Amino acid sequence: MSEDPLSVTGEKRLKLERERIDRQYNDALTALDRALQQFPELPVAPVPPDESLLTRLKELSGLHLTGDRDFGIGWRGRVKRFIWRFMGPMLQPQDEFNTTLVDHINRNIEPTRQAAHALDRVLTAIRESFSAQALFQHKLMLYAQQITPYLNTTQPVMPLSVHEFGAGLAAGLDAVGDELQIRAEANLVRERRFEARVDELRATVGALQQKLLLLTRQLEQQEVGKIKTSTKSRSNRRQSATPGAEPSPTTALTEGQLSTAAGAFKYVGFEDQFRGAPEEIRARMNEYAPDFSGAVDVLDVGCGRGEFLDVLKEHGVPARGLDINPEMVKVCRTRGLDVTEGDVVSYLEGLADGSLGGLFSAQVVEHLPPEYLIRLLELSYQKLRPGSKIVLETINPACWVAFFDGYIRDITHVQPLHPDTLTYLLHATGFQRATVRYSAPYPEHAKLQSVTVSDQAKKSSDTDALAALSLAFNDAADKINSFLFTHLDYAVVAERL
Repeated sequence: MSEDPLSVTGEKRLKLERERIDRQYNDALTALDRALQQFPELPVAPVPPDESLLTRLKELSGLHLTGDRDFGIGWRGRVKRFIWRFMGPMLQPQDEFNTTLVDHINRNIEPTRQAAHALDRVLTAIRESFSAQALFQHKLMLYAQQITPYLNTTQPVMPLSVHEFGAGLAAGLDAVGDELQIRAEANLVRERRFEARVDELRATVGALQQKLLLLTRQLEQQEVGKIKTSTKSRSNRRQSATPGAEPSPTTALTEGQLSTAAGAFKYVGFEDQFRGAPEEIRARMNEYAPDFSGAVDVLDVGCGRGEFLDVLKEHGVPARGLDINPEMVKVCRTRGLDVTEGDVVSYLEGLADGSLGGLFSAQVVEHLPPEYLIRLLELSYQKLRPGSKIVLETINPACWVAFFDGYIRDITHVQPLHPDTLTYLLHATGFQRATVRYSAPYPEHAKLQSVTVSDQAKKSSDTDALAALSLAFNDAADKINSFLFTHLDYAVVAERL
């Protein structure tokens, strides 16, 4: 005979079943609360492009140098016409360059403005999507919290099949959790795509602004040259110069020089994006400051943005910099640093022997052909005083991550240098006490992690196979870490005795 569900025993069983279902429901509700997504803070929209110089550029482009001109009559008109016959063809390329430059800037400013506007709309749409999802999660929690009171009012006496109801509720909550997980993963993918687009747009806008500043400086310099040429021509006419004499034309920027200038400012942007922030580089350079303690006349070869010059200045070490990139030199000089533009071999050849008290170079030697590097080391040995130090820092190609990530990313790199190779070259040149100093270690948490094998498992005969497999895996992980994930950079420190 079946038991009456309203009997004492049945009520106890029903109470216990309800308590179990309540615990499962509370656990599921807690898990749902913890699974609620915390949406990331989105970046602000980029500033619109700087158009403050467009009016000035248009005004400068309107000063046409060629075309029909009224030279007047009389002997002055004939002299002007005669001189213009020679100067007009020379100034025509400059006139075409000015017109083409302004047209190029006008064509690019509108797409840049539209890109910034489109990015602002994308950010607004993502924020609205995040707000809608947050509202959905809030209402979902309210719905889940109201299930139990609603069931208590509609089912005052729940039968023993409540277990089946609890299983269905748990399945429903699992389905909701799966849906939230899918939405979260989709949002993460969209967020990564958005961040990639923001980085691309930031790099493009930065390069465009650098180019605009460069071209503006060139226009200003050429405008000054035109004024000087015009003044000199008027002075020659006042002094009754020979009518057949040809005035000096304004020096025009050749295509090769323009390419070099364009590459210079692009490499400044490359350094800003991939080399690291100046504050981070200065912090890394601090470890080399003790090597030049008490030294004077220290030369920083390839000083770049001047981070190590700042470090030496903070430590009271007199130093100057040298860089072949004119834009890098301008960046340093605007901060009051003593920096010269030029290549290192020509610069060192112009110095007296024993005139330097130290030489430092970071991330430069990998840019040099082997013959040029050997000549650099020979000149460094001649120009350094006895007791001076030379410090050469470069990418560590023995670390595969450094080689396949940092080294090949830069198209100006010429030759990777193994630590043994650079040490040998310094010794062969005459430097002594050369030591290799590694820096920028790869993060430990990102390396291959070893499998933990307990001592009991190592000794147990039942787990010999598992322990052997774990030990083999750990050995392989250590070897892979030694090849892939070591130090990204190294420096060879040597002395000129």
